[in-house]
Amino acid sequence: MCKVFKVSRSGYYAWLIRKPSKQAIENHALSDRIEAIYRSGKGRYGSPKVTRVLKSDGIHVSQRRVARIMRSKGLRSVIVGKFKVCTTDSNHDKEVSSNILNREFTATSPSEKWVSDITYIRTKSGWLYLTVIMDLFDRKILGWAMSKGMTAAETVVAAWKMAIRNRSVKEHMIIHSDRGVQYASHEFRILLKSGQIRQSMSRKGNCWDNSVCENFFKILKSETGINIIYDSFEVARREIFEFIEIWYNRRRIHSRLGYMTPEQFGNSLIKQAA
Repeated sequence: MCKVFKVSRSGYYAWLIRKPSKQAIENHALSDRIEAIYRSGKGRYGSPKVTRVLKSDGIHVSQRRVARIMRSKGLRSVIVGKFKVCTTDSNHDKEVSSNILNREFTATSPSEKWVSDITYIRTKSGWLYLTVIMDLFDRKILGWAMSKGMTAAETVVAAWKMAIRNRSVKEHMIIHSDRGVQYASHEFRILLKSGQIRQSMSRKGNCWDNSVCENFFKILKSETGINIIYDSFEVARREIFEFIEIWYNRRRIHSRLGYMTPEQFGNSLIKQAA
């Protein structure tokens, strides 16, 4: 082999036993760390968020370098294209609330403005319906419900009861949704009235009036797979629980929260107030 490559025997053995350089060791460690971040997020992070996670760990590298390493290792974000799902049944004769929220999607304190929506989840056994309630303060999903039916009791009422267990409501806070029959139902409105909660609804046919909830569902569908069909109701419930409670609320960083998770953001402001 030494003759073929025209190198001395001593030079060849010196090359074999030579220790890797400090730079090579650092590059290898960085590459391993990038892959670990990618795998722990189930491929949901691209180079911008991987770079942010590295920074939070005290590792300061450029996004371009992270992207280059990810390409070399074949690590691509699983985020996929657009989707459009409509679950709103606004063809009813119930009273419709005005759009009090008016696309003011920021809040300065918890339980100032909540938003809610419903989407479809496909399984081999049929459809499930996912209802969520989010606090605009920290974008945390406070309440959610998965049901086989679309009644108010199974959807918005169940999600509301979870939300108020997880966070206290304030008098005159806003809960915003579309004009769906579940949100206009007597069962839901009586709960709001008892807590002196102000109800707000999107204008007819205007999904942008509830775009934050729409965006959450986009994230959910994109990061779990738009065309995914779960094997059963039980599998779907388990996967959605993992996505919301373990990933989205506690581990997924958000650019609008200064690249903190909803839980980190809320806790950081509580510490500041103390």
